[in-house]
Formats: sequence, structure tokens, C-alpha cells
Amino acid sequence: MGIFKLKSDYKPSGDQPKAIRQLIKGIKSGDKCQALLGVTGSGKTFTMANVISNFDMPVLVIAPNKVLAAQLYREYKNFFPENSVNYFVSYYDYYQPEAYMPITDTYIGKEAMINEEIDRLRHQATSALLSRRDAIIVASVSCIYNLGVPADYFSSALRLEIGKAITRGDLLRQLIKMRFTRTNGQLKRGYFRLRGSVFEILPASKENVFRVELEDQRVKEIALADPLTKNIKEILNEMAVFPPKHFISTEPRREQATQEIRKELKERLKFFDGKRFLLEAERLERRTKYDIEMIKSIGYCHGIENYSRHLSGKFAGEPPDTLLSYFRHRNKSSPSFLTIIDESHISIPQIRGMYEGDRARKNILIQFGWRLPSALDNRPLKFEEFEKQTGQIICTSATPGEWEMKHSSRVVEQIIRPTGLIDPTIEIKPVSHSPGEKNKENKSRTFPQGIDSAERITEIHPFISAARPQGICGKVRDKSQVDDLEEELKIIVQKKERAIVNTLTKKMAEDLSDYLGKRGFAARWMHSDTKTLERAEILTDFRRGKFDILVGVNLLREGLDLPEVSLVAILDADREGFLRSDTSLIQTMGRCARNIDGRVILYADNITGSLKRAIEETERRRKIQIAYNKKHGITPKSIKKKIENLLDLEK
Repeated sequence: MGIFKLKSDYKPSGDQPKAIRQLIKGIKSGDKCQALLGVTGSGKTFTMANVISNFDMPVLVIAPNKVLAAQLYREYKNFFPENSVNYFVSYYDYYQPEAYMPITDTYIGKEAMINEEIDRLRHQATSALLSRRDAIIVASVSCIYNLGVPADYFSSALRLEIGKAITRGDLLRQLIKMRFTRTNGQLKRGYFRLRGSVFEILPASKENVFRVELEDQRVKEIALADPLTKNIKEILNEMAVFPPKHFISTEPRREQATQEIRKELKERLKFFDGKRFLLEAERLERRTKYDIEMIKSIGYCHGIENYSRHLSGKFAGEPPDTLLSYFRHRNKSSPSFLTIIDESHISIPQIRGMYEGDRARKNILIQFGWRLPSALDNRPLKFEEFEKQTGQIICTSATPGEWEMKHSSRVVEQIIRPTGLIDPTIEIKPVSHSPGEKNKENKSRTFPQGIDSAERITEIHPFISAARPQGICGKVRDKSQVDDLEEELKIIVQKKERAIVNTLTKKMAEDLSDYLGKRGFAARWMHSDTKTLERAEILTDFRRGKFDILVGVNLLREGLDLPEVSLVAILDADREGFLRSDTSLIQTMGRCARNIDGRVILYADNITGSLKRAIEETERRRKIQIAYNKKHGITPKSIKKKIENLLDLEK
């Protein structure tokens, strides 16, 4: 038996057994990259859980956003209740990076609101990687950002056991050195309380307090206690407490770092003086000298991460230490962990783009004297560095991207759903109707019949349209896509089902949602301006039936598990672009693939290349599933899933 204990009421079925065998074979053969092309609802996560259970190495799962990461975290936690499944995403509820706008001479200082619970889970993840072999970390792209030196973090840990010799003063000094804060009041994460010879320590990664009692300069008792009631929950023989901050350094390292910072400052001031940039020189000198004094006196300063190159002893341009550095390595160039990239067609372009965006902002700060050039080394990994620092990779997606298809030694298909569910039927309806068609039967068509062309309808009439050209509320046509959509939505509401409507822009999503509300529908919108916590709340309310129609742009796509949705309507489906590419269309249509009555309506006047490819691929998958169902006598049934708050991680 391996270290990962998979618990499930189900056994692999459909395409899952074959996919599991092929992926395991690829890992054993040493393949660097493989891809799992799995349709929505085919059980990709269960397949990956079966693969994980066959190997004794830590696992990194990368998701494209916090909501999908939380969904995967809960699924893996259910599959591996006896193992260490952890969550690692950005801990900011609000984040405004440091920036400077030369045109208006406006400096914007870094502002952030840290989510304490997510910060705790981040520390829990790094602690698990350094203390356990059976760790699964579900992360966002935050995993490629600077995190501090793992060797310093590990070596600074406090380790105690019953009977260990240590004085009250030594333990006190060690906690302070680790940057724990002493308090006589209520304990918070990263604080400790001392009463007589009893230490109460609340680590950054725990919800419970370590209670350590000393007697005769030895550890007498170690217990885990409730921070509020102080009731003892468990008696321990030993404990390990990691620093409350990931950026931790020794005093000799800080002294060396301040010398290096002074040296760099001197060189940069010489550059500014030579250019007669007096304001920039004064600004940089004042700010940097203040930071140096803070580091020397308390070991920390605001924005200390910008000096991470010096504090970690790295060379200019050397990759930063990230979460990937905390995973086990056979040697520096041989990572010994498995990386699973979920929704890889989104996650991989995200990882690719982070470095350039960060560098552009920092260059301006450096150019105008707000930061030293070494601040550039506080950065995310370049994609080439990410490839080197990850071990074997499995990309999972219903629509793998160009990189996955090119670099994967094998692309494993998982088309058949164990539930027997068939991909939704697709109807094409015109965006508008001419006056002569008012009293005629609606000219919709169900594909794959006649996908090579569609009648072009160009008459313009006064009513509501979702685009072309005035926008949602402009007077455009007598009979528009929104008119038809209303009729379809009435049927959905009567059946107490849910519908997703996809528009081209955020403004259109908001306008359409407001319009539907005025027409008596319970509708809400969601797009990229919607905060993460609010997105989770909206999706949970949507599943619970607090409203029936969700209108959005690009967020209503990958990975969202919404089995109540029986209709997906895509407005202006024939507008070529990344929002109407074949990948985007397939992903959006997949949102109703978990419902037996799933149906897609594409509003289009032309059949674009993207539409044609998306329809043909969906039809191909339908035929495979129908043939499988017929052969094995399977009757399709909708997926039933408990409704939970997506970001309520501990349930």
C-alpha cells in the first residue's frame, strides 16, 4: 500500500480505467508531460486521485482561480481524508500593488487586506511539505511567486519533546527570534503568551494553541488546547512550530544583506547623479536608508520582499524561492513531485504571463527612484523556470491548449461519463428576425444538420438586442435574440431549473441582468469585477435557487460544478474572438453537461469556423457516449451534488 489512501464509494468506470492505466504508465516511463482530455462531468478529479494513490510522492495541483482551487481542495480532501491535503492561494482579500504613474507624478503605495484564514492555510501547506511525505497542495498561480527561503524557514522551526532541556529564557528568546509576538491579551496567530513557566503558542498554521509547561529547565508537558476555552484537546509527546512569516532570516544573513543593499544603493545613486536626476536620487537614498535601519533593528521593513535577493543570498536574475522550492527534490535539478495543472488551457497562459506584467510595473518604480534594481528579483517565475522546477506534469482539460498538445508525450481521452450523461443538444437561432418572419415558425436548427451555412438576417428593427450595434438596451430589431431568450427562460423558470446566459462584455451582462429583472425574472450578473468571495456566494445562491438566471462573460466557464443548470444561452455566438473561440464555446456549453435536460442555444447569423469546430467536437462526443450507453444498457441521469459554500473550506 502507498502513502496515499484513496477513499471513495465509487470504482473507476467508463473511460476512467483506461485513462488511469495510461497516465500511470506515462509516469513510470518518466514522461515529462501528459494530457488528460476529459469532458465536463467525466470525473477527471477522480481519475487523478486514482493516479496519485499509485505513487509515493507529494503532489501540486494548480487551478486557474481561487474558486476552482477551493472546489478541488474539497474534492481531494474527501478522496484522501487520512492524508495532508492543503490549500495555497493568494491571501489577499484586497491588493493594490506598489506603482508609479509618471504622467501625473502619482505614487501609489502598496495596500493589502490579508485574509487570516487563507494565510493560516498557506502556512499549513508549507509546514506539511517540510514535515510530511503525503502532502497534496491545491494552489493557484500564487505558487510561482516569491515565498522566502525554505531552508531558513525549516531551520528556524522550534522543535520540542517531553524531557528536552531548555530554560524559560532560551525558549522566550527563540520565539522572539522566530518573530512571534508576545502578548498578555487574547492570542492571535503568530502570538504567544507566558504565564509563569507555561507558554501558550498559537502558530500561523494552527487553529489550536500549543501549551508548553517547563519544570526544572526541562519540558514537562506539551498539549494542544482550545484558544478560547483553554480546554486540553490532546496530550503530545513532541511538537514542531514553524515561523509565523515565510520571509525569515538569520542575524548574520541580515547583516550581510544590509551591506549588499548599501553597495547597490551607492551604485544606483552614482547612476542618478551622473544623469543629474537629483529628485530620484534623493528619494531612493532616503527610502532605502530607512529600510536598512528597520531591517537592522527589528529584522523587518515594509516591502521587505523587494530586498529578497539580498536576504536570500542569490545572484541577480536567479529564480526566486517559491512554493515549488518547498517540495522535495532528489537534487537541485531533479524535482521529485507530481504536478497536475487543472484547466490547463487557462492555467498555462496565466503562468506564462505573470513575469512580464510584474516586470513592466517594477521597471517604472526603479526608473524613477522608488526601488533599487534588485526589486526586479522579487518576481514570479518565468515559464521556462517553472518547467525546470516542476517534476512530471499532467495537464487536465476538456479543451487542451496548444502548449499541452505540443509538449505532451500522450493525450489520454476521457469522453465517456460514468453517469451516462450525453453532451447537451445544440440549437442555432438567428440573432434577429426580419418583419416577414414575425408570424412564421422560429427558424432554429438543431445540429449537426446543416452546419455549413446559416441564413444571414440583416433587417434592423426597433427592440432590445444584446449587441449589434447599440447594445443591450438600444433600439435595434423587432424580434431579437433577447426576445427569444425571454421565451426560453420562462420555460426554465416554470420547470424550476437554472439558466446561464453568456454575453460579450461586462456592460452587456449588467444591462441584460437589469432588463431581465424588470421583466420579472430573478437574475444576477457575475464577471471579472466581482470579488472572489462574492463569486462564491453568488454561485452558491444560484444552486440553491435564490435566483434562476446567471448572466456573465468569461467566468461562467471552466470547472464550475452546476448540475442544476439545464440551459446555456450564448448571445452573439458568431462574433469571432477569444470569447467565441471553439475552446471558449465548448467550455461554456459544458456548464449544462451535468444535467440530463442540458441544452445549448447559440444565437448566430453566421456559422463561423469556431462554431463549426465546437459543434462538430460536441457531436463527436455525443456519439461516443450514446454508443457506450446503448452497449451497456445505461440510462443517463443528472448528477446530484450537495450544495455547499465554495469557499467554506473546512466543511
